[in-house]
Amino acid sequence: MKIALLEDDLAYAETFQQWLQEANFEVDHFVSGLDFLRKFPNSQYDLCIFDWNLPDMEGPDVMISLKLRSMKLPPIIFVTGRSEEDDIVRVIESGADDYIVKPVSRQLLMVRVNALLRRATSDYKDETITTFGLLTIDSRQRLVLLEGEEVKLTDKEFDLAWYFLKNEGVLLSRTHLMQVVWGSSADVETRKVDVHVSHLRTKLKLTPEFGWKLTSVYQQGYRLERNES
Repeated sequence: MKIALLEDDLAYAETFQQWLQEANFEVDHFVSGLDFLRKFPNSQYDLCIFDWNLPDMEGPDVMISLKLRSMKLPPIIFVTGRSEEDDIVRVIESGADDYIVKPVSRQLLMVRVNALLRRATSDYKDETITTFGLLTIDSRQRLVLLEGEEVKLTDKEFDLAWYFLKNEGVLLSRTHLMQVVWGSSADVETRKVDVHVSHLRTKLKLTPEFGWKLTSVYQQGYRLERNES
C-alpha cells in the first residue's frame, strides 16, 4: 500500500517514513503543499498523512484543494503540533478522517493508520447533495442546478463556486484561491480569479436580486454572502 506523507519537519518525516516502511508501506514524502498537489493527480495513494504548518500552504487548504480535484479521496490523517479544540473541529468538519497531536508514538500512529485503511477498503465516502438557496450542488457528479436547471460550468468554475459556497461569508484572497483551486502560487496569475469570478456571477446569478452578494474587497479578495434585504 502507498502512503503520501506531507511533512516539512525533516526529523519527523524521517521517523514517520521509517516506521511506515518497516510496516511494508511505500511512502512518498513531500515538504510543500504545492509539490504534493502537482504529484497527486498522477499517483494513487491509499492514505495521506498531513502536517498543518507548511512552507507554502496550510494542511487544511491542501486537503480542501484535493476535495475540489477528486471525487474519491483516500483517508487523511493530520499529525500536527496544533492541539486547540477549534483546530481539531475545523479539520474534521472539513473532511479529515483522524487527528493526532504531536509528539506521537510509533504504536499510536500505526494503530490509527491501520484502522483507517481497514475502514477504507469497503468504499470511499460518498459526497452528498447540498442546497444553497436557489442553487443545488451535486459534488459527486460535479453538477450545479439553478432553480432546478443545470448550469454548465468548466471544471475550475465548478471548483471555485463550490469553494465559495462552502466558505460563505469568508473573505478569500486571490492568492489563497489560486493556491486552493488552481494549485498555483504565482501571483501574476491571480487575474484568472477575477475572470472566473465574473463568469460565476453571471452564470449562477450571484447577485442581490437572486439572494447573493459576491463582492470584491479592494486589494484583499472576494466574499460571497447571502443578501438578506
